[in-house]
Amino acid sequence: MKTLMRSDRRHLLLGGAAALVAAVVLRPGAALALTEDQAKALIGKAVTDVNAAIASGKTGPALYAMFEDLYMRYADVPTIARSVLGTAARTASPAQMQAFTLAFRGYVSRKYGKRFREFSATRFEVVGARKVKSFIEVKSIAYMPGEAPFEVLWHVSDKSGKNLFFNMIIEGVNMLAAERTEIGAMIDARRGNLDQLIADLKTAD
Repeated sequence: MKTLMRSDRRHLLLGGAAALVAAVVLRPGAALALTEDQAKALIGKAVTDVNAAIASGKTGPALYAMFEDLYMRYADVPTIARSVLGTAARTASPAQMQAFTLAFRGYVSRKYGKRFREFSATRFEVVGARKVKSFIEVKSIAYMPGEAPFEVLWHVSDKSGKNLFFNMIIEGVNMLAAERTEIGAMIDARRGNLDQLIADLKTAD
C-alpha cells in the first residue's frame, strides 16, 4: 500500500506539470529543427515556472489559473487533447474539438493544481536529452523529500511551430496513455456523447 501511495503521489505531481497523456504520431520524415539543448532549456524553464507558481502562496482559482497559463505556454495542448480523446476525435467537429480542448485544459489545471502544494519541496534536475524518432526526449531526475530520486522523461517536439512538450513518462508510466484511458472511460460512461463530456469537464476536478 505504501508503494502504491508513493506511486500515486508521483503521478499526480508530474501529471499536473503536463497533464498528460498515449503516443502522439508526429509527421513521418518531418525535419526536426529542435535541438537537444533547446529541448533541455524548455523543460528547465517549465520546471522553474511551476515551482514559482507553487511558491507564490496563491490557492484555489488563482493558482489553477497560473497552472493553466503554464500548461498553455509549455505544452502542445491541441495535440495532447486530440490524443487524449482517442477515436472520438475522428468524428468530432472542429467546434467540438476546440470546445473539448478548452474544457480539458481547465480540467487538468484544477485536477492537479489542488494537489501541487503538497510537492513544494520537490526539485527537478535535467540531466540529458536524446533524439527519438521525430522528437527529443529530455531526461530529468525528481527529488521528493522522503523518497528515493526517480526518473522523469519529457517528450518535446517543434511540430506545432513552437518548442513544446507533449508527453511525460514517470518511471515507465506513460502519462499520455493514462489520461487517454481516463477520458475514454468518461466518454464511455456518457455513451459517446462528446457534448456531454465537454459540459461535465468544465466543472469536474
